[in-house]
Amino acid sequence: MKSLLCGSLLLLAGGVSLTSCTDWLDKDPESIVADDEAFKNYRNFQGYIEEIYSLIPDKEKVNYCTAWNFGDDAVHNTEGYAHMDHQVDLGNYRNWYTNNQCWLNGNNSSLWRNSWYSIRKCNMGIENIKSLVGTDEERDLLLGQLYFFRAWWHFELMCYFGGLPYIDQAFEASNIPELPRLSFQECADRCAQDFEQAYELLPLDWDETLAGMQTSGKNDLRINKFMALCYLGKCYLWAGSPLMKEFEKTKNGGVAELLGASSNGKTYDYDVKYCKLAAEALGKALEMVKKGTVKYKLAEYKYSNIYDHERDENAETNYSDIFYTHKQSWMMPGTCEAIFRGAYPGANSFNWNCDKLFGPKVAGLVDHDNIIHHPTANLIDQYGMANGQPIYLVRNGEYVLNPASGWDPEHPFKNRDPRFYHDIVFDGFHYVINTEPLNADQKKLEYCQLYSNAAMRSVDNGSSTGYFIQKLVPHQCNEGDKWYDWDHALQGYLPYMRLADIYLMYAEAVAAYATSVSELKTRTPYCSLSAVDAINALRDRVNSADWPMEHVQANLMDTREHFIDEVRRERAVELSFEGFRWCDLQRWLLLTEPPYTVKYSHEFERLEKDSWFKDHDPKDAQVGNFQKKELITRSFESKHYWFPLPDKDTYLYEGFPQNPGW
Repeated sequence: MKSLLCGSLLLLAGGVSLTSCTDWLDKDPESIVADDEAFKNYRNFQGYIEEIYSLIPDKEKVNYCTAWNFGDDAVHNTEGYAHMDHQVDLGNYRNWYTNNQCWLNGNNSSLWRNSWYSIRKCNMGIENIKSLVGTDEERDLLLGQLYFFRAWWHFELMCYFGGLPYIDQAFEASNIPELPRLSFQECADRCAQDFEQAYELLPLDWDETLAGMQTSGKNDLRINKFMALCYLGKCYLWAGSPLMKEFEKTKNGGVAELLGASSNGKTYDYDVKYCKLAAEALGKALEMVKKGTVKYKLAEYKYSNIYDHERDENAETNYSDIFYTHKQSWMMPGTCEAIFRGAYPGANSFNWNCDKLFGPKVAGLVDHDNIIHHPTANLIDQYGMANGQPIYLVRNGEYVLNPASGWDPEHPFKNRDPRFYHDIVFDGFHYVINTEPLNADQKKLEYCQLYSNAAMRSVDNGSSTGYFIQKLVPHQCNEGDKWYDWDHALQGYLPYMRLADIYLMYAEAVAAYATSVSELKTRTPYCSLSAVDAINALRDRVNSADWPMEHVQANLMDTREHFIDEVRRERAVELSFEGFRWCDLQRWLLLTEPPYTVKYSHEFERLEKDSWFKDHDPKDAQVGNFQKKELITRSFESKHYWFPLPDKDTYLYEGFPQNPGW
């Protein structure tokens, strides 16, 4: 792949510096090699395509510090307020144009620039496939990748900017196309056509093709039939979501006028046609997993020490390896569960971008500056109880305490969903294992002090919410354990799609078109799993004798709407901090609705002595006066359902209008 990529970079040197959706037209002719060279044989043609893989934005490594969680789940401390997630809190969506820490338009990765450039590459490749001297298999592999990527780049743009013109020709600079903006659903239909073509053309396993055998054992990141099928399902589910259904009623631009001040009451109103198509594609994918016809499976959740992510000796795979690998020779994270990722990020790249941005900077306990990403109490409250009950229920647009949960505000960390203990750093957590390298001030912080007004609760260099997160970056990234040092070979990458998401989307799609509660518990024509089975599969993955997790409970399946609430909560927990929350709240028409517009902290008093935590599990600690405190309230209007387009692009021609309200 490296040699092919280098060849492609020589073919198209300078292309990544593009800045506008039409700047890709203004290229020096000498920067593109002649067609008879680029497209003449399989090796050259594949080298041409390899550059597209390298342009997939790595959300964690956009710059020295980055932000990708725009929902109600994350918050920066004050030094990080310039970052895009806080700008979203302020409603300043236009900041994405210039914010080089944001993957939408960052220095090293840019969704906007790279999308238009890659779409043009796809169209050039499709138009020149006739020049290929090769086998039918080689032609199918090349075309399958090109159709997939043309759809994928359009789809990623649509998630943030809404429907766009669907570019299916390689236009020249002298002939700027005046293509109308399509609605989201119209654009999704075009994406679906390309994903379906990719599905028909691509293999399940490149190693089993003659062309793929040339790079046998190194094809994991290449687009395959399963990826195309999963994205087809996702594309249909997004098209059938409440926002897109409402938006379709007014085509190009009526969301602002249509929704007015509130979208309340529309959040369960899906487009049945699209959701059935989504369930069909996603169900087919899950059947392939069940039958073992694909290599993907849920990674095991077996730990001898869940707090330290110590893998059980009997585990064949490891859940934590989805997000980072440690002492595995800089291996690409993802293990058996990641479905779609970009190119390999390179050895030690994590050290300069991400692995020092999640822990306390008090007394220099974690190296680097004082920018910290940490979870809101909103996210913490999404992690329910081991008995399968949520702490809060959504009733009439409000959170109300669930009496069936058994949650005790005097023991708020006890008997929680096992994923809470894997993902979240809370008060009393043993944060530094090796204290020998620490100075005296740092040694006082060996165990987390996250109660109100404690040392780690400073808004400048600690947590304003009472929590840190270690799902993506382990807590051993500190000055004592030093997992971010070279000899630990810590490698991180955040997948765009993993298998757990397929279970979640399938459950949502089935619930979206269900007309009775019984349909939620019944296998569909597309899959041997019911919607409830799909959620329980994720619960079964984390369930163990030491860390129990029960199935979806009966009181959460008494109505279709209540089950959808539980599916949405399961998404928030399973996919926490992976960058999906904003898009989920957006497509569910909840982005502008309380309580999702308020970010808050947990405030409480520590009742145990500091020495207590040395001999006891922090989850068992008793606390006093546990309560919520409002930190940030987003003043969102309906225009905030979409990011604005760059103004200079909306001036190109009348048929390319700005998003409503901007």
